[in-house]
Amino acid sequence: MKLRIRGDSIRLRLTRGEVQSLVADGRVAERTHLPAGAAFGYELRTEAGRDQPAATFEAGVLGVALPAAAAAAWAGSEEVAIRAELPLASGTLSLLVEKDFPCMVVRAGEDDSDAFSRKRLAVAD
Repeated sequence: MKLRIRGDSIRLRLTRGEVQSLVADGRVAERTHLPAGAAFGYELRTEAGRDQPAATFEAGVLGVALPAAAAAAWAGSEEVAIRAELPLASGTLSLLVEKDFPCMVVRAGEDDSDAFSRKRLAVAD
């Protein structure tokens, strides 16, 4: 799973296997280790009964939660992304959870073999 944070925007990109794990197990997580033993975690999870996406930050872990039914429908479709806007005290937090595609430029050490095919998926507006 890839994470991009830019201002009040969070974007998570998942491979085919990660999308399957999200639906089957209800959670996909990553951890980035930093010097001096620190670590930053991020996770995407599904929650039955949830009707809207949510975001939290607790104990060094950025958490994004999706309604389980919406995640399952997205996983089984050709839709690229789930988008949400969450209200903040001032402004909004934009969430984007999307299927990952192969990079346009091949980079040494990166494996895109589990990425989604660019030919099969439709971009939703």
